[in-house]
Amino acid sequence: MEKTMKSKKRLIIKIIASVLAVVVFLVAYYAAVLCFGFFRIEDNLEIQSKGKAGKKAPVGEPLTVLTYNVGFGAYSDDYSFFMDGGEYSRAFSKDAVVNNIEASVELTQSASPDFLFLQEVDIYGTRSHYVDESQMFKDAYRLYDRIEAVNYDSPYLLYPFDEPIGKNKSCIMTFSRYNIKSGMRRSLPIEGFPNNFFDLDRAYTSTRVYTQKDNWLVLYNLHLSAYTSDGKIVDEQLKMLFEDMKKEYEDGNYVVAAGDFNMDLLGDSSKYFERSEGNYTWAQPFNTELIPEGFALFASTNAPSCRNADSAYRGDGTDFVITIDGMIASDNIEVISSETIDTGFAHSDHNPVKFEIILK
Repeated sequence: MEKTMKSKKRLIIKIIASVLAVVVFLVAYYAAVLCFGFFRIEDNLEIQSKGKAGKKAPVGEPLTVLTYNVGFGAYSDDYSFFMDGGEYSRAFSKDAVVNNIEASVELTQSASPDFLFLQEVDIYGTRSHYVDESQMFKDAYRLYDRIEAVNYDSPYLLYPFDEPIGKNKSCIMTFSRYNIKSGMRRSLPIEGFPNNFFDLDRAYTSTRVYTQKDNWLVLYNLHLSAYTSDGKIVDEQLKMLFEDMKKEYEDGNYVVAAGDFNMDLLGDSSKYFERSEGNYTWAQPFNTELIPEGFALFASTNAPSCRNADSAYRGDGTDFVITIDGMIASDNIEVISSETIDTGFAHSDHNPVKFEIILK
């Protein structure tokens, strides 16, 4: 009897040891796949423009610039995101993604932009139920020229464990009513291990548009880092961007940078919008001292451009709202107006921002 009990104990111990060994192996295997699967897209990557626009951008006439982070089609006003302290890691459904992107397409078209800057447009994604959102915009803007660049292409991420965010490939897109000569993708500096798995890869694109003055209008589309440890990496990203912009300006070109800066472009958005308070690295004041001579920052104050998606949007002054979407332009461009299109965050955690400009 005693021998039988000892045999059973040894068997149980062997089973437990075997299970633990399998678990350790699987964890180690996944860690190896994650580390070796992570890669950065090469810098200075040329992008071929596509489209049917043939005209040069006019000088001395009003032009409309629209920038919009579409939030990978997930953020209806009742959506919350786990990285913001909310509940979900994926969009509610494929239909929800399609409906949100269709509404975003209609919204941008209603503004009749000459230049459209889009961020967080998924090409393939677990989080967006594998809807090719970029194709939906291509179909809608088939008469425009465009460039498209992958912002990040992440390996399969197992967090959160109950519903992993999975594998996701997302892009930034620039559409122009006027002829695009060429495009370039620049890889931005990012934080090192392990934060690179939370904030993923980052990039901006430059797009060269012919003008009637026979110089270039250079458009920079950007989506800077958000989920960083202290927010300082965004300053490094801005320094790199501004070096490129300065060179183009010194060459006599018109220069516009627009997109999601993931910093408080108003310095303190709470002075303009009723909101709750919060301490977020992406909500730090924009460092205006970094802006080169000959450039200025433009951001709208009529409505916030972004909400923190820690819960469904309430719209009663208890949400954390902020303006992080805006534009920087060279002084050979007159900025006539800027306006945040207040959608009540119906289809994204961002509102689109519209600017009227004139190339002097």
